[in-house]
Amino acid sequence: MTRRRAFTLVELLVVIAIIAVLLAIFIPVTCAARERGQRAVCLSNLRQLTTAWIAYADDHDAKLVNGCAFAIATGAFRKAQGWIGRAFLFPESRVALLENPDKVALWGYVRDVDVYRCPRGWAGHAATYATVPAVNGDLVEGTYLPAPVGYELTLFGKRVGSTVLRLTRLTDIVSPGAGQRAVFIDKACTPHDFEVYYLYPKWVVSSPPPTHHADGTTLSMADGHAEYWRWKGRETIKLPRKRVPAPHDLSVEHLEAGDYEPKTEDGLYDLQRLQRATWGRLGYPAEDTP
Repeated sequence: MTRRRAFTLVELLVVIAIIAVLLAIFIPVTCAARERGQRAVCLSNLRQLTTAWIAYADDHDAKLVNGCAFAIATGAFRKAQGWIGRAFLFPESRVALLENPDKVALWGYVRDVDVYRCPRGWAGHAATYATVPAVNGDLVEGTYLPAPVGYELTLFGKRVGSTVLRLTRLTDIVSPGAGQRAVFIDKACTPHDFEVYYLYPKWVVSSPPPTHHADGTTLSMADGHAEYWRWKGRETIKLPRKRVPAPHDLSVEHLEAGDYEPKTEDGLYDLQRLQRATWGRLGYPAEDTP
């Protein structure tokens, strides 16, 4: 009678160790491949939205769509509805979103709800893309001209040399050119607009630098192309963040300790790179910074 030889404990441990090593190799590779695929979809979404943004301006005598995502058609300086519409503001379900008629402005150009969110966006969030404030968005100190008393007009941007800070018309984009002025950025969660200072070298508390794309973010430019930016500073990636409650048991992201001024050269580089893409220039002296 032939006696079967069983595995020894040492042999089992060796097999387990080999499997663990293989998993340690393949899981990161698989995750990285998955992220690259999702990033490609995100970049495609951004290109479609920016093409729609340009088409809207072409159809409205070069006037830019209201960059405030969920603005309504009442109140001072809100005579135009937001670029996306309140249907995307924390809908209870996909069905509710599709049935809600409050999809305005760019919906006439992009009628696919999936284009308005990154596949890496937080679960339950119907939209993840926001405009930067310079493209006819929220008012930011130092970037616009005062309005005449008693008028409800679009506030025009200040001009510094050939650079218009707050853009209200496509023809405002002169220097730097359209390929260097940002339009949309992926926040990963529902966009109550993305805030970027002009006068100060710091991140806004409500708009941490997005890091869900392999320690970087995706954004689009006014000429219609989209880019992936991997943040250079470890400081940028590791900024302390917190979840702030939102409707339907969801949340959005804020900086944990308020506005944050970078302490490192690489951290400052990341901030200033985004400020330049947003406003076309910096609003404070930075001769010794990259």
